[in-house]
Amino acid sequence: MRSSPLSDSQQNHPTPKQIQPRVKVWLETVGQATDDSGSGGQYVFGLGISQILKAIDSSGSIKAAAEKLGKSYRHIWSRVKEAEEALGQPLVDARVGGSGSSRSSLTDLARRLVGDYDALRRRMFEIVEEEFSVRFKELSRPDGPACRGGAEQPEKQDPVS
Repeated sequence: MRSSPLSDSQQNHPTPKQIQPRVKVWLETVGQATDDSGSGGQYVFGLGISQILKAIDSSGSIKAAAEKLGKSYRHIWSRVKEAEEALGQPLVDARVGGSGSSRSSLTDLARRLVGDYDALRRRMFEIVEEEFSVRFKELSRPDGPACRGGAEQPEKQDPVS
């Protein structure tokens, strides 16, 4: 039987990988927590609805926004209606059967929500990255002892759900 050139410790451990943080940001109504999750509110707004509203704004049409996002009209419209119901305020001014290409537009509230949500999300990523680079320095560096040869991957976008 031939002996392996690798020591037992090298044979039993996988190659170390670089790690990176992930964070998901959403808004919900304030509510009484019913379990240990700390969440008692209703989901209101997140990346998916933000992308939907941006697509409606840029296309002027719910149908065109659905096509752009690869979703059904019914899915897009139900997501908008769920968010409006949770907020108790309209987000989209839709003119059914209107003429021209711009039949739907965002309310002022929707424009503010999209802009403020995007800014909050960017800032949360900055904070998480700052904290991660300090607290997990050895695991996040490509040249760290646990991560030799790793490369940082770009952030993946959450799907529109």
